[in-house]
Amino acid sequence: MLIALFPGDGIGPEIVDQAKRVLDALAIDGLTYEHGLVGGAAYKAVGHPLPPETLEIAKRADAILFGAVGDPDCDALERHLRPEQAILGLRKELGLFSNLRPAKVFPELAGESALKPEVAGAIDLLIVRETNGDVYFGEKGFRTTADGQREGYDVMSYNEGEVRRIAHAGFQAARARRGKLCSVDKANVLETSQLWRDVVIEVSADYPDVALSHMYVDNAAMQLVRNPGQFDVIVTGNLFGDILSDQASMCVGSIGMLASATLNGSGQGLYEPIHGSAPDIAGTGKANPLATVLSAAMLLRYSLGMADQADRIERAVAKALANGARSPDLGGTMTTVQMGDAVLAALD
Repeated sequence: MLIALFPGDGIGPEIVDQAKRVLDALAIDGLTYEHGLVGGAAYKAVGHPLPPETLEIAKRADAILFGAVGDPDCDALERHLRPEQAILGLRKELGLFSNLRPAKVFPELAGESALKPEVAGAIDLLIVRETNGDVYFGEKGFRTTADGQREGYDVMSYNEGEVRRIAHAGFQAARARRGKLCSVDKANVLETSQLWRDVVIEVSADYPDVALSHMYVDNAAMQLVRNPGQFDVIVTGNLFGDILSDQASMCVGSIGMLASATLNGSGQGLYEPIHGSAPDIAGTGKANPLATVLSAAMLLRYSLGMADQADRIERAVAKALANGARSPDLGGTMTTVQMGDAVLAALD
């Protein structure tokens, strides 16, 4: 079993190191690692954010544990050379289309949420986001209008096959949880969203045991603040999912706590915390590694089929928090390494 380790930029190496320590502590037979350069680190070393050598490792791996990409030094580069192209390139080349972002409040952190504790404490949802289409992969560019003005454009589009496969992923996730799926779109004004809604309704016929509802994205954003406990699984497109999942992260108290998985049809996945590279705190020991540790748990659960080992990691994180482990983003003073130590000490 091969795990590709792609730490990336900023705090990426620090948080991936702590997740690897936790994986190593499980002493899983046959687990091996290979490291690869991505993002700004790769561009500075070899001139491209996703070098061929890294992509080759990714294709051979059973799963990828990813840190973060983003480097202010690279902001002026042409778009295809910017660090963020590494993650988009991996999604495209590996067919990673189904992004799973769970959001659940640990009881000890309910007070850290911007929401009232009784509202935040009810959050236990999963956002299933399509990640291989939409405006991020559509035709884009600049042009000049008839009256000489510069105009930028990004084409939003989905075909029915793309919608159908993510709809199945959403229904299957809901079936494994509490049996409720909310499809989020903007069908009142977008033709792309109308197709989305039509296909999701068609797919729902295969899942009579799952209750399907629909919500416009603006209302969904409001409801995530007003009454997030109403949601079980949300399925939505790339752009809307990007925004809603980041919003959900702050509802649970800190963006440093949320893990994610992005899967293809064969179960191969890329696992990463949803926060960015945070270059302002890189190297200071202030980064919270728990989202990356929880991403490693998702890796074991979804790509390696090791639910028991994933449970061990998740219990250890919960116990560490219950014992008072707090990094600066959670109102504490513990360093990145100390947070890793706390999880290791709590492993059963």
